[in-house]
Amino acid sequence: MPPAAGPPRRTRAAGVRQDVRGVREEHGQEGNPRAREPSMSQSTTLTVLGAGALGAAMATRLGRTGHEVRLWNRTSEKASAAAEHAEGVTAVEDLGDAVAGASVVFTVLRDGPAVAEVMSAAFARLADDAVWVQASTVGPSSATDLAGLARDHGVAYLDAPVSGSTDPALRGTLIWLVAGSEDVLARARPVLDDLGSSVLHVGTGAEGSAVKLALNAWMAASTVAMSDVLALCDALGVDHAALVRALEAGPLAMPYELQKIGAMDDEAYAPGFGVRLALKDIDLAASADVPSSLFQAVRDRLEQTVAAGHGKDDLAAVDYRRQKRSSAA
Repeated sequence: MPPAAGPPRRTRAAGVRQDVRGVREEHGQEGNPRAREPSMSQSTTLTVLGAGALGAAMATRLGRTGHEVRLWNRTSEKASAAAEHAEGVTAVEDLGDAVAGASVVFTVLRDGPAVAEVMSAAFARLADDAVWVQASTVGPSSATDLAGLARDHGVAYLDAPVSGSTDPALRGTLIWLVAGSEDVLARARPVLDDLGSSVLHVGTGAEGSAVKLALNAWMAASTVAMSDVLALCDALGVDHAALVRALEAGPLAMPYELQKIGAMDDEAYAPGFGVRLALKDIDLAASADVPSSLFQAVRDRLEQTVAAGHGKDDLAAVDYRRQKRSSAA
């Protein structure tokens, strides 16, 4: 049934706000995600294309929930390493063999051109009733192109990036940002529920990728801002623990950035969401042609961090300059 008459933006926003309240409940009052118990959804054959950090974590979680998971990567050694100790996950070297007979195929690859190239080679072996869940961060323009590619090949498609990285994927607390038909979403929903604490249906086109791009821009900007605020605290002699207490006492606390304070102070840059990927997403945001001196400053900072050798490190590595100054003092 079509949605009730009214301004589309307001209708979608209201739905998203309602679901976000559920996300807060799932994550707990402090914003720290609790691992979800595996669901009792029926075991099925699934394929994850892309064995990077997120793809490997998603495959591992799906294997734990009782599914038969095939993991493929352009570099087969990477898929083999990820599958070696993952229950229910098998690394498959041939792309066609990886997707054949799978009820849901996830793409978790670097960018739109990579997704298009891989799926163009995979279409001939897809099952007639397979659902393609496109979870890579590609931006709305590429997402629209990929939806057209799926339509041309008669494949059911969801534009479905996620909010969250490796740890939420392993815990089953990702937040799905889904655009596509309600019928296709219903077919994939049991599997999405095994990976996520919330499934937000935000539209029928490329709105999932649009929301994802906005979230990643906010995440990158707020992380750079937190690093600079810590530098200000250092200059003013403010203890970082005092800053945390003040933030937590009022409405300005942002759990993600509070976690980043500890990572920055400890120089703990183990990959979660990498700096190079954040830079790619800021460049995608720039294609929206929104004049923003803030985004340009964030981009400059990310580019400097990559040039300093932290491209694969967690986004917290944007703080490397402050740590470098502290060491020199």
